[in-house]
Amino acid sequence: MAEFFSLSPFERILKKAGAKRVSRGAMEEFANIMEEKMLEIAKEAALLAKHAGRKTIFDSDVRLARRKLNL
Repeated sequence: MAEFFSLSPFERILKKAGAKRVSRGAMEEFANIMEEKMLEIAKEAALLAKHAGRKTIFDSDVRLARRKLNL
């Protein structure tokens, strides 16, 4: 599902969190989970922008969507 993303940023995040080594499967699973969460936020941000009468999603829409979804 995360075919749009390079896996190296996810490896860096996992290593920054304390992992010494990260398997490809772990990176792929982490990327899939992050893609799902980002899509949830994007959909909610789009609804917020539409509700405000805009076609453009602003950073404030993204922040509010994240808070609204408790992510």
